[in-house]
Amino acid sequence: MTSQLPPRETDHYTQLADAAVVTTRALLAARENIADTIEARAMICIYGQAGRGKSLAVNTSLRELAPKLTRRIQFRSRPSTRDLRHELFHALGLQGRPPTQPIEFDRMLRGALEETHVLVCDEAQWLSKMCFEYLRYLWDDTGSDLTIVFTGGDGCFEMLQSEPMLESRVYAWQEIEPMPLEEVLAVIPAFHPVWADADPDLIAMCDDEAAHGNFRAWAKITHHLTAGMKESGRVLDEDLLRWSYSKLRQRPRVA
Repeated sequence: MTSQLPPRETDHYTQLADAAVVTTRALLAARENIADTIEARAMICIYGQAGRGKSLAVNTSLRELAPKLTRRIQFRSRPSTRDLRHELFHALGLQGRPPTQPIEFDRMLRGALEETHVLVCDEAQWLSKMCFEYLRYLWDDTGSDLTIVFTGGDGCFEMLQSEPMLESRVYAWQEIEPMPLEEVLAVIPAFHPVWADADPDLIAMCDDEAAHGNFRAWAKITHHLTAGMKESGRVLDEDLLRWSYSKLRQRPRVA
């Protein structure tokens, strides 16, 4: 079965043309933590507020570490255990119709998970207590060779921490934090050609007033900026840059 990881071109917000994956400290840490967790056949939780690069860090790391072993499940609302079983059935590429009886279904899933798998549970904050218990049950199975990567935004850390039986089994925790200015000045010129020769003072101004170390915000600003430069025929300057990030909802920097 081929990888279920999303294609590289979807890594950046709005599939920003010419954007590169840059090696941030968070990405390096995620790759190391995920590699250790796979080796230990354990669980890891990678969490943080929206736009900080959680999914990019996880997807980039797993493309390198376990592209053909990775399976992904994701929910946008509170799933039941039945929903989780069916999502796992499809993620694991099982054939035929899903069993109607939970006991049969569980036996089928446990059998499929006897092979080595890395299961990514994206937006894990949406999972219920019963779903977490079910994943723990599958992971605890003696025949399982399963690594679970939980990722999520607001509430993910608190949700997993509130389940002691699951929390005690999490091998590593990593919060993806905003990039500090020092890192922004180092990586943004490599992120997109529009920033390659930009004045560092302009990059610092943009980060302080709008981006706040958030990669999704940088992708949005870059998209608006490149569109504005193309339409106006102008080069990057302070007025055009301010126009670009005036389109973003302004919020204070998170410490």
